[in-house]
Amino acid sequence: MFQPVDHQKTADAVVEQIENLILKGILHSGDRLPPERELADQLKVSRPVLRDALKILEQRKLIEARRGGGTFVCDLIGSIFSEAVVQLIARHPSAINDYFEFRRGIEGQAAAQAAMRAAPSDIERLDDIIRQMQAAHEAEDVTAEALLDVELHHAVGEAAHNVVMLHTLRSCYRLLENGVFYNRGRLYHHPTARHELLQQHQAIAEAIRESDPAGARRASEEHIDYVRGTLADAELLDQREQLAGLRRTKSAKHAARS
Repeated sequence: MFQPVDHQKTADAVVEQIENLILKGILHSGDRLPPERELADQLKVSRPVLRDALKILEQRKLIEARRGGGTFVCDLIGSIFSEAVVQLIARHPSAINDYFEFRRGIEGQAAAQAAMRAAPSDIERLDDIIRQMQAAHEAEDVTAEALLDVELHHAVGEAAHNVVMLHTLRSCYRLLENGVFYNRGRLYHHPTARHELLQQHQAIAEAIRESDPAGARRASEEHIDYVRGTLADAELLDQREQLAGLRRTKSAKHAARS
C-alpha cells in the first residue's frame, strides 16, 4: 500500500501519499497505520521525517494517535444529515421514498461509471462478493447476506472511481447500516426476497464485468425499485395483520362476555 518516498523530498511527500490513500478510499475510517518503524521502512524515510508527517496529518484531523493503541485513520465519513435530522426522518416514514429516490439516482450513476472505469481488481472484488453471497444464500445465512449486500454496494461505489461519489455513498450507506430508513433483516426475511436480491446483485456485477454502463444503470435502478416495493408490501401486510389482530381480540372479548 505504501510506496518509497524520494529521499530528496520532505515530510510533505509522506503527507501527500497518505492523504491520497484516504481520499481514494484505500485507507478507510478506523484503519490502523503500521507501527512507526515498519511504516518508516515501507516509505524509506527516517523516523523523524515520518513523525513530522504524522503530526501534520493529525493536525488536519485525518489521523489520530490512541494512547497505547497505535495510529488510526479518523472517522471521516460522518453523516449526510445531522443527528437532529436523522431523528426527524425516523419519526416521519414518508421520507423513505425520498431516500430511495436519492439512492436510485446516485447508485444508477455509480454502477454506470463502474462499468466504464472498473479495474481488474475491482471486478475480482465484485466477483468474490457475489461468490460469498451465493454461499450465504445456500446456507440460508440471512445475517451474512444482509452484510454482503452493503459490501457489494460499497464495492460498486469504489469501482466508479469518483472520490466525491465514493464518500457520498459511504455516508449514505452508514444510514443504511444503522437502520435509519429500514431494517435490512426485515427485507431478507420476506418470502421471495432472498432469491430476487441475489439475482439482482448478480445482474449489477455482470453488467459492470461486461462493461455495459446502460445495463449496469438499469440493473441498479431495478434493484432499488424492487427493494422499495417489497418494503412497502411488507408494511401493508404488517398493517393488515395489526388490524386483524385487533378484530380478533375484540371478537374474543365479546365471546367471553356472552
